[in-house]
Amino acid sequence: MRTLFIIALILSTFTLVSAQKELAIGSKAPTFEATSNTGHKINLTELNKNKQLVLLFYRGQWCPHCNRQLNELQDSLKMIEDLGATVLAITPEKQEEIKKTLEKTNAAFNIIYDKDHKIMDSYQVTFALSKANNIKYKAWGIDINKASGNDDLALPIPATYIIGKDGKIKGSFYDEDYKRRMTVKEILEVLKQ
Repeated sequence: MRTLFIIALILSTFTLVSAQKELAIGSKAPTFEATSNTGHKINLTELNKNKQLVLLFYRGQWCPHCNRQLNELQDSLKMIEDLGATVLAITPEKQEEIKKTLEKTNAAFNIIYDKDHKIMDSYQVTFALSKANNIKYKAWGIDINKASGNDDLALPIPATYIIGKDGKIKGSFYDEDYKRRMTVKEILEVLKQ
């Protein structure tokens, strides 16, 4: 009985919903309209007409792995743009938290606050942080719901999708381990295809 309790406790600390799955290479990327951190209206279809798109989901300004990834993208932004691509980041965090991200990463690309995680849902990256992990996060000063304005502890799997000019997914990285991310080298290789 004790063993079953320990297994249940371990399983309850996992934060991912296994029903989510990576969108297939070659499938049409879900479209959306949203307002970026700069106040510009972003229409994915319009943005994607003449450019490839590197679309990434990040958890929040409090996440060192997210900040490192955004820093690396910023450092390589010219190389990405030279390949005819635009970078667009999606987060569940409100504008005041995005400002903190910008201070930490110097990101010069558009970041979208995904209110009510509609974009995250359409790309199948949404999961709910477990109650146990929420308690840990709060002990570290991280309040997921306050940062997002929601009350469902929703975070994204930090996935990256590369969308071709035809609106189809031509590359992706989808890993439930939030420490693993698509590297700039891998992004550049897909963009060159």
